[in-house]
Parts: sequence; C-alpha cells; structure tokens
Amino acid sequence: MVNPLAPFIQRARPWFCFMLNCHQVLRFVRSCPPGVHSKVSKATRQSKLAQFYRDYLDSEKSADFVAGVSQHYTLETLSKLAANGDRIGRRASVLAIGFLGDYRFNSVLGEALRDGDRAVRLLADHGIRQLWFRVPDPYISSSLRRLARCNQQLKYDESLNLANRIIQAAPMTAEAWNQRAITSFAQGDYWHAVCDCRETLELNPYHFVAAMGMANCHMQMKDGQSALASFRKALSINPDLDRVRMQVASLERIFE
Repeated sequence: MVNPLAPFIQRARPWFCFMLNCHQVLRFVRSCPPGVHSKVSKATRQSKLAQFYRDYLDSEKSADFVAGVSQHYTLETLSKLAANGDRIGRRASVLAIGFLGDYRFNSVLGEALRDGDRAVRLLADHGIRQLWFRVPDPYISSSLRRLARCNQQLKYDESLNLANRIIQAAPMTAEAWNQRAITSFAQGDYWHAVCDCRETLELNPYHFVAAMGMANCHMQMKDGQSALASFRKALSINPDLDRVRMQVASLERIFE
C-alpha cells in the first residue's frame, strides 16, 4: 500500500534550513512602499528614526543604523512604536529591535509577525530568530550560538552533549530545547524531538520554528493528522510561512 505521506517525508529537512538571509529581507523591504492605503504621519516623515531607516535601506550600513537609533531611542520606546506607530515607524522599530534587542523583547517581535504590513512581518521574522539566542546570561548566549553551529555543521554528538549541558544549567532557555530537537531529528529520534519541540513552545509560544519542526517529526512518524495540526500551529504564529501553507493545503486534501 502506498503511503500518502511519502512525498512529504522525502521533502522533510531540518527546520533551520527554512529562513531568509538579511539581503533577501532587505530586497523585499525596499520593494514595499508605505502603501496608498496607509497614511504616513508627518511626525514619522520628519523623525530621526524614519531617516535612520531610509539611510539604512540605501546604504545597508547596519553599524550606522544601530549607532543612530541607540543614541536617540530606548528599546521601550521602540517597542511602543512597533505596536502603535504608522507603517514606516513600525518597520523601523522592528528592524531596530532585531539589531538591539534581546529575548526580553521576544513578545514584541512575536506580535509583529501578525502585523498588517508584510514588510513589518518579514523584518519581525528575521529579527525574532536573532533574539532567541540573546538571553540574559552571556555564557548561555555564547553556548547557544555554538550549539547552532554544531547542528549546522552536522556535529550531532557534540551538539547533543552541549544541548544537555545548557538545559541542565538553564532549563528555561527555549532555544536550547529547540536545538536539541534539531539534533534528535537529524539522528532519527523523532519522538524525543517532538517532546523537545513541545517544551520549546511551552517556554516560547512565538517559536514557530519549533512548531514546524514538530510537524516534520510527525511526518517522519507517518502521523499526518498531527503534522497538520502542528503546521497549522506554525501558521497561527507566523502567517507568512508560504511553504508551510502549501503543506497544510496538501495535507488537508488527504485528511479532510
């Protein structure tokens, strides 16, 4: 009997593969005007933040953008603008938080994933993935980056040992659980990977990447209905996951 999930299982990849790089984000954002249906306030047109943002899009000099914004705005002010500013203000604030913020501002960018402006959503997608590695403890942050490099370099024995040490030292660090799930997935231990994805989402409800990972694990375990639920969870957090939306549509044709 042919397994209806076989095409999906063959396409499954570790979920850290699915992300845009900074240059792809900038190309898209440059192509997005403020919009004919969105009024850009006079205050924002004249604000330093808007000017820093326009200069960054022109030059791609992130150091200048970071220096300018940090001299004139606090992260708390940027958080308010990210939620309540006009379109350009929200784009600039989300971009700045992605550069300057840490995990404390995870919920700010998590909410921005559902913003009405696609450029804001894309900037939030890119920025929030950086915040997941910026926890208060510098040693843990450094260890998380090393852990991610081990997974990307396929050094799974090393990554598993490091993930276990981080989780033992700082069990509330969501990204450590997600990285261990990636390791388990790569080693074919899908059940433990699902458990770690669930723990990631318990600790960080905005971690759409863990929801995608859990779906991929369920696909490998030939549980299409659970995979569908997990893919839908990822979309509920981040509606711009086009590949996930395609997976959902395909699975719905099979199971509904």
